[in-house]
Amino acid sequence: MPPALTIAEARAFGAAQLAADPELQPRSQQDAALLLQSTLGCTRAELLAHPQRILTEEQQQRYRARLAQRLRGTPIQYILGEQEFFGLPFFVTPDVLIPRPETEHLVEAAIHPLRAHPAPRIVDVGTGSGAIAVALAHALPQAHVTAIDISPAALVVAQRNAERNGVAARIRWVEGDLLAAVREEHFDVVVSNPPYIAEAEGATLPREVREHEPAQALFAGASGLEIYARLFPQARAVLVPNGWLFAEIGAGQRDSIAALLTDWRQIEFLPDLQGIQRVVSAQV
Repeated sequence: MPPALTIAEARAFGAAQLAADPELQPRSQQDAALLLQSTLGCTRAELLAHPQRILTEEQQQRYRARLAQRLRGTPIQYILGEQEFFGLPFFVTPDVLIPRPETEHLVEAAIHPLRAHPAPRIVDVGTGSGAIAVALAHALPQAHVTAIDISPAALVVAQRNAERNGVAARIRWVEGDLLAAVREEHFDVVVSNPPYIAEAEGATLPREVREHEPAQALFAGASGLEIYARLFPQARAVLVPNGWLFAEIGAGQRDSIAALLTDWRQIEFLPDLQGIQRVVSAQV
């Protein structure tokens, strides 16, 4: 990168660097702008309003370092340290899965039967960044949420997100494997976005997912159904009569999931915006 670059030149340079990688090319313009905004601590409007502003040497070095991270396949969200989910801001680190838009369908499905409930007890299994737990607590001020994760590092990130979004007082954090730590308790709703990718499918994932997001949050054994097979009986044991289960599922898993829910009722599958059956709901 030559000295004394303007914002416009730095943005063009970054976009060209990213576009040289076929996987990064579709988002090269957008990512270059986001990395530059992060480097300069400015908004998109400010970036566009001052194209001739000169970057300092330190700013150029930081921008170059961010570009290098992205070129290594590091997800843009990890570089920026943030991702929006359900209209709320979330901190993200390599310790947690990056919240995705399709998971918003899971949150919407869980909210629907609880709006009239005076004080629903919700447990979020495998909370990760806390996106689901925080979004539900934010949307349902009367709710009491328990958020469980097997990873202590993930729970640290999740607690920061609860504090950031003003719902920390109504979320309890539990370290544990699925529902084992709360097996003596009862809940109105069990919600989960568990690992559901078969180990053999790892090679088909985008590089930034398979090399940078936590494997523990992605993969679920040989079939991708192993976590569901353990989770569903545990969920049934802790749910109150007429309680609800909501879970995100992977593409093509509908029939296998239905087979694991034969002793449940009111089983429904909800598609995402691409028409993929993405959420299953069932009632005890």
